[in-house]
Amino acid sequence: MNNLDAVFLDIENFFQTFLPAWENYLISSGVKQRNKPSLLSVSKVMTIVIAFHQSRYGDFKTYYIHFVYRYSQRIS
Repeated sequence: MNNLDAVFLDIENFFQTFLPAWENYLISSGVKQRNKPSLLSVSKVMTIVIAFHQSRYGDFKTYYIHFVYRYSQRIS
């Protein structure tokens, strides 16, 4: 298992306990809000952001195009 897999597993374990507790803590405003499901989980987004900060890329757009986008194209 590489370092990125370990980071993802740690983040996934954290969010499995954090998100339900956080949602119970929120106060409802009474206004109906959309809860549209995302293509990426919160854990995946956080892993991408952490990997960006550990990389040597100067900006997120370049990192996304050269690393995340190319990697996601090979998977699908």
